Amino acid sequence: MELLNKNDRYEDAAKTWEGDFIFEVTADGEIVKEPYRFYIDLWHGKCRSVKMAGPDDTAEFTYSGPYKNWRALFDGKIDPIKGIMARKFKLDGDMGKVMRYTKAALELVATTRQIPTKFLDE
Repeated sequence: MELLNKNDRYEDAAKTWEGDFIFEVTADGEIVKEPYRFYIDLWHGKCRSVKMAGPDDTAEFTYSGPYKNWRALFDGKIDPIKGIMARKFKLDGDMGKVMRYTKAALELVATTRQIPTKFLDE
């Protein structure tokens, strides 16, 4: 959250964005036995909150996909928007709204790549 709130490029790209997301790593029966869900509240170029989301939590958007695709996203092998088009990820919510903020999506992912992460398959 702090890294994103310090990213001036994200703030500029998302300055009029109003919406929240649930990011879901879907269960694959191998590496991920049960879905992992994270809630993020994004508002006018800032992240207001991040937390684990339960199965009944909702948001304006849900961006979901299997672990291998999330890993590829964080490794820079999949673009977050092209990933939707290629059906690597599923977006529930207004696709038109998201498409108007592609630069913000790219900055969000670029920022998450800076977070030290230990992946489940390491």
